[in-house]
Amino acid sequence: MYITVHILPFSSKNIEKLLNLWAFSTLYFIGIFLNLVVIAVICLDAHLHSPMYVFFCNLSSIDICYTTVVIPNLLYMLLSGDDLLSVTQCFSQMYGYMLCASAEVILLFVMGFDRYIAICHPFSYHQMFQRNKCILTVGIIWICAFLNSSLLLRSLLTLSFNEVVSIRNFFCDTLDVFKASCGGSREFTLIVYVELVLLGFFPFLCNFVSYVYIFRVILHMKSKEGRRKTLSTCLSHLTVMAIYYSVGSVVYLMPFSGHTEILKQILSVFYVIIVPTINPIIYSLRNKEIITACQKLMKIS
Repeated sequence: MYITVHILPFSSKNIEKLLNLWAFSTLYFIGIFLNLVVIAVICLDAHLHSPMYVFFCNLSSIDICYTTVVIPNLLYMLLSGDDLLSVTQCFSQMYGYMLCASAEVILLFVMGFDRYIAICHPFSYHQMFQRNKCILTVGIIWICAFLNSSLLLRSLLTLSFNEVVSIRNFFCDTLDVFKASCGGSREFTLIVYVELVLLGFFPFLCNFVSYVYIFRVILHMKSKEGRRKTLSTCLSHLTVMAIYYSVGSVVYLMPFSGHTEILKQILSVFYVIIVPTINPIIYSLRNKEIITACQKLMKIS
């Protein structure tokens, strides 16, 4: 079985393919570079070996994996004009994408909980987020992501497909592959609904409630400087989370018919390529410690 991937509806002409190739490759390498810089700065500066930066370092690692699962294959298709993928290639890409997406959702939830404990229960923070506990938490995040993506993949493998399947997207997305199957699957539908609750609604609700308490604590702070500093540590995570959930919900919950297909693919580009690229920018621009650490490394080099 082969799967035809229609890269983008506006990339049929050679000049447009070249422009897309340039745009995607530029964004990809900028994103890889920025995330690698963040990882290097956090690893090399001992002052940044706190739980918040350990999680941030893992977020950058996930973002690198996120784009690498999709973009190199997309660049090859744009360059060669070959839009055929074997079922093994498609399902491998889909599994890698699901793994990274699951890990990122859980990590954003943990980062929100980290900010809640640090601000609302500061005396318990160092006890709850010790170095070994942070490493264990990261391990649990990846185990949960592995189990979730494996469960989804196993359910998808039970579906039947035609000899040639056509997908109107620039990569093998889970819902697109499911829609292209011959008949639905109650098991897969049930898993998707459960996942939407456990990895979508529940983390979002918990983070929302956490930030209600966080902002209440910030408003009761007497020091303006303390209020500003505390708020700045939260705004980065809040911005990243807001972008991730808002774009993701539009991509996966909007109707997929008619003129909305083009909008869905444009938002998918934003979700898969642009978000992982701007994440390190959002965190770095609002974080004096990372900026200071970068300046120190530049002086040393």
